[in-house]
Amino acid sequence: MPVRPAAVADLFYPGDAGELASFISRALAQATAELTENSPVPKAIIVPHAGYIYSGSVAAAAYATLNKANISRVVLLGPAHRVPFYGMALPDSDAFATPLGEVQLDLESMQQALLLPAVQVNGDAHALEHSLEVQLPFLQMVLARFELVPLCIGTVETDAVARVIEALWGDERTLFVISSDLSHFHSYQEAGELDRQSIEQILNIQAGLSHQQACGATGINALLAVARKHSMQVRLLDYRNSGDTAGDKSRVVGYASLACFETEARHE
Repeated sequence: MPVRPAAVADLFYPGDAGELASFISRALAQATAELTENSPVPKAIIVPHAGYIYSGSVAAAAYATLNKANISRVVLLGPAHRVPFYGMALPDSDAFATPLGEVQLDLESMQQALLLPAVQVNGDAHALEHSLEVQLPFLQMVLARFELVPLCIGTVETDAVARVIEALWGDERTLFVISSDLSHFHSYQEAGELDRQSIEQILNIQAGLSHQQACGATGINALLAVARKHSMQVRLLDYRNSGDTAGDKSRVVGYASLACFETEARHE
C-alpha cells in the first residue's frame, strides 16, 4: 500500500524538517519546565489541531508528558473536516509521512478495528485531513518508536467510537490521542466563558459535549464514556485561545490540552 504524504506541511506547520524540529523542541522545553515533578504518563491526551503558531504551544503541554515514555502504539482519533461520511475511517496506506520521516501504521490493530461496526477504509477522508496529521511531528519528537492507528471520525454515534477505544485499549504501551479544538469564532471574552464550561465538563468526566463546544466532540465524548466506566481522572494542562497566541481577539478559537490517567486496575 502507498504512503500518505504530508498534506498540510508549510500550511499548518513548517515544511522544513530542521525548522519543524526546532519549533517543537522549543515548545516542548517550555512546557516541560512547567510540569510538576514526577508527572505520570497519561493513558490519553486531548490536544488541539490548529496551525502551530496558534495552538502548538498548547499541544506541547500534553506532549511534554510523553517524553521518552514507553509507548509503542498510538491510537489517534480526529474529526473529519474535508470529506463527509458516516462512521470512522482508516486510511488505505501503511505509513504516514511528515517532514520528520515516515510513521508506520499498525496494520494488525487496523484489521482488528475493521471488525467493529462503523469502521471502514476510506483513503479520501485522510488525504487532506489536518486534524490527525498535525499531531504526528509532536509524536515523532517525543516517542522513540511507535506504530499508529489513525481514525478519522465522521458522523457517528459516540458509543461506536467508545467501542473502538475499548477494543484497542491495550496496556501501558498504548496511548490514545484525541484531536479537538474548542469553541470557534466567538469574541475573546465569550470564548473564554464557553471554553471554561466545556473544560469543566471534561474534568468532571461528563460526556455530552456538542460540536459547538468542540469540533472533536465525538472523540472526546467517547473517551469520557470509557474514562467514567473505569474511574479515570482528567487533568487540565493548558488552555489558551488564538487571541492569546497569534490572532486578534474579535474572533477566536479555543485550545486546551488535557490528560487522562488510569487510577486503578481496569475491570473487563
